[in-house]
Amino acid sequence: MSTISIVTGGSRGLGRNTALSIARHGGDVILTYRSKATEAEAVLAEIRGLGRRAAALQLDTADTSGFPDFTGRVRSTLEGWGRDRFDHLVNNAGHGEMAAFAETSEAQFDMLFSVHVKGVFFLTQALLPLLADGGRIVNFSSGLTRVSYPGFSAYSAAKGAVEILTLYLAKELGARGITANTVAPGAIETDFLGGAVRDTPAYNEAFATMTALGRVGVPDDIGPAVASLLGPDNRWVTAQRIEVSGGQNI
Repeated sequence: MSTISIVTGGSRGLGRNTALSIARHGGDVILTYRSKATEAEAVLAEIRGLGRRAAALQLDTADTSGFPDFTGRVRSTLEGWGRDRFDHLVNNAGHGEMAAFAETSEAQFDMLFSVHVKGVFFLTQALLPLLADGGRIVNFSSGLTRVSYPGFSAYSAAKGAVEILTLYLAKELGARGITANTVAPGAIETDFLGGAVRDTPAYNEAFATMTALGRVGVPDDIGPAVASLLGPDNRWVTAQRIEVSGGQNI
């Protein structure tokens, strides 16, 4: 029987690559999108082209009031696939804000923590009854929790909170055989911050020189790593922060 993974923010960037990587490993995928249904449908077509089942559900991870309805839609999707549980939850959905500490607004801070901390906390909680025993949780963090880079104090603080939350998930859900880990990407060529690393040669070169492997990352460096972590070979890995950065700032 194939596994079923939920990937939040799966319509673009690292979420999209993760969803496709899971499908290439033989898994079925429920992905979420916030507003870009067309992009989500394109990912569904690619997953189905790989011979796997796929569904896209709208979700704003900053709005916890929508989580009960979302859980109901997940349940209905699973029933349509002849299942009552899913196997993996990948909390990827998020956004970035770059602002100096002294200039970070309360609104920026609140939105970062709503999406990256509160959303992850309560969405995971809402979905727990549908997560199979022996399942997996992967939360996305950032290489910026290990090293500092000006402008990311609020973002990195939120990701640091996710890393601590992951330890508690591993501890409290371990009795059900559920693992919980964080994956922390380094600088990656995506549309994060408007595609700054991807589209700005000076940024790209600067981060490349900080990296042991001599280049910034691409989505294909991250999605397969997450898919591998969800696989049976990593069943004994839990409560870990796994940095996938090519050796950035070592």
